[in-house]
Amino acid sequence: MMNKLKTMMGRMHRDEKGADLVEYVLIIAAIALPVLGIVIWFKDEIGEWIGESYDEVKDGEGGTDPR
Repeated sequence: MMNKLKTMMGRMHRDEKGADLVEYVLIIAAIALPVLGIVIWFKDEIGEWIGESYDEVKDGEGGTDPR
């Protein structure tokens, strides 16, 4: 029983198929989590900015002349 467990643990230790995927997930998380934190921190300001931009577009104050 102990030899079988030791053999299985040795195989898992040598198997590196999932290592690249784990690294990619960690890199994405290292980028996404701070961005998410910034968005949550500045959510009111971002909402105001988007609302003002929407109002400008809706009212036709986009700054470009369609003619």
